[in-house]
Amino acid sequence: MSEIIVQTHTFLTLLGGGPTHFSHVNQALTLAPILVCADGGADAALEAGHMPDAVIGDLDSISDAGRAQIDENRLHYIAEQDSTDFAKCLRSVDAPAILAVGFSGGRLDHQLAACTTLVQFAGKTVFMLSDEDICFAAPQLLALDLPVGTRLSLFPMGEVRGTSTGLHYPIDGLCLSPSGMVGTSNTVTGPVRLTFDAPDMLVILPLDQLEAVLNQLCAIPE
Repeated sequence: MSEIIVQTHTFLTLLGGGPTHFSHVNQALTLAPILVCADGGADAALEAGHMPDAVIGDLDSISDAGRAQIDENRLHYIAEQDSTDFAKCLRSVDAPAILAVGFSGGRLDHQLAACTTLVQFAGKTVFMLSDEDICFAAPQLLALDLPVGTRLSLFPMGEVRGTSTGLHYPIDGLCLSPSGMVGTSNTVTGPVRLTFDAPDMLVILPLDQLEAVLNQLCAIPE
């Protein structure tokens, strides 16, 4: 069992070291004011004018200049090399929802590893933000009310079967898998109700639906 380093009753922003726009960091912090950085994400936070509440990881990416600006009590070194800094952070924080920024840009292998991490931590409510999208691991029963015409993509990280209402292309009777049929570029036609037989499905929605999804899947703290 990993030690919980940061525990909060409000939403939490988790900032990685991948390319991101300051506007996305600020958007996340407006909704999730607790800021935790994954290693080199601390440099991005400082550049944007934000002091991390905690920095977690193997600390091999944060710059010397960044380290010098942060109180040592906020730096949390985790030595093992069997997991990514994203995973180290997720197992070390406890929050009603986590907005992860700076994990979906840059190197493709990092993006794929981040997607794997999302399903590994499907028990936590984690939304990964990119320039255009939000991505999260779907609960096995998912209900969303979204504007008709909204793009909704499903990407399985393992073999998943399910049912759907409210999608232009139903998934009933299909076996979705990363090496077979996937469910990208579907469209919302009404209230969305999805069931899955495994916790290995990623849902991808436009970034402008972030607040709506947060409101429906977990109440935004006052």
